[in-house]
Amino acid sequence: MEIKVVNHSKNQLPQYETEGSAGMDLRADIQEEITLQPLERKIIPTGLYIELPIGYEAQIRPRSGLSYKRGLTCVNTPGTIDSDYRGEIGVLMINLSNLPQTISQGERIAQMVIARYERAEWQEVQKLNDSTRGTGGFGSTGTK
Repeated sequence: MEIKVVNHSKNQLPQYETEGSAGMDLRADIQEEITLQPLERKIIPTGLYIELPIGYEAQIRPRSGLSYKRGLTCVNTPGTIDSDYRGEIGVLMINLSNLPQTISQGERIAQMVIARYERAEWQEVQKLNDSTRGTGGFGSTGTK
C-alpha cells in the first residue's frame, strides 16, 4: 500500500524497524528540547502530513520501551488519524513517571500502525440475542 506523505521535519520518514514490525516509529520534530514534568501532557509535533485512502486509519500508539524505561506514553491511545485529516500529525504525550522527562529532536516518541476499518450501519432492534456472557461487564469473567 502506498500512502502520500509530506515531510516538513528534519527527520527521515517513519519506517518499520524490523520485518515483523506492525508499527512505524514517529520522531519528534522540535526546535528545542521539551521537558515534561510528572503528569504533564503536551502535543509533540512530527512535521508529517499524510493522505490515507478511505477505509484506512493511522493509529498512534506508545512505544513500549519509552513507557517502561521513562514513563512516557500517549494519552489518547490508540489515537486515530482519519483518512480525511490533512493536518500535522501530533503525538499527545504524558509523563507518568515521578521525574521530569526530556524529549529531544529526532527522538522516536510513538509508533503508527496503518489499519483497515469498517463503517457500520445500525440495525435498530427491540432485543439482542442471548449469549453465554450476557450482560457481565468489568471483571465478570474473573481473574484466573
